[in-house]
Amino acid sequence: MRRQTPTSGFNSAGSSRALRLDPLSLPVSFHAQDARADGGMRQVELHREHVVLRRAVRGMRMAVNVRVSDFLGVAVRGIDDAQMLVLVHRDPALSIPLGSSVDADEIASAWQMWSDIFHLPQLAEEAPLDPAPRRRRRNAIRQRRPKFLVRRRAGFRLDAASVHRDEREIIARD
Repeated sequence: MRRQTPTSGFNSAGSSRALRLDPLSLPVSFHAQDARADGGMRQVELHREHVVLRRAVRGMRMAVNVRVSDFLGVAVRGIDDAQMLVLVHRDPALSIPLGSSVDADEIASAWQMWSDIFHLPQLAEEAPLDPAPRRRRRNAIRQRRPKFLVRRRAGFRLDAASVHRDEREIIARD
């Protein structure tokens, strides 16, 4: 028999096949997928103030300690027919999955709880970005001189040679 928690349907990390973390039972430790890590897994320790990510890359073990305030927020991402809650970081390798479900009401309530506990904003699912338009290569300014050359004045020689025009040259001969 499983232990009951006061949340609506969220169980501890290892009790079911789908990843569902209980926001009221922090700190929690679980394993998450990591494509760059050895074995494809990393260990995540989730606390209210910080997150510790432990993984091994090419035999080198490492632990990354990240403050919760460094994360951008809690987002909902669609995967196939389900939705997944993610603690989003600027570096996508540091983003952490918090739970997934097919029930939209369950995801919405969990999204609100995680956002309140971490004091982070709720981020909407971002639409795929269109690529930036190509820059014009042929414009009027391209053929001008660079800015620093325009500011530069023509120099003058310090030891200017004296030039004598229309004079005969005197050459000493034996």
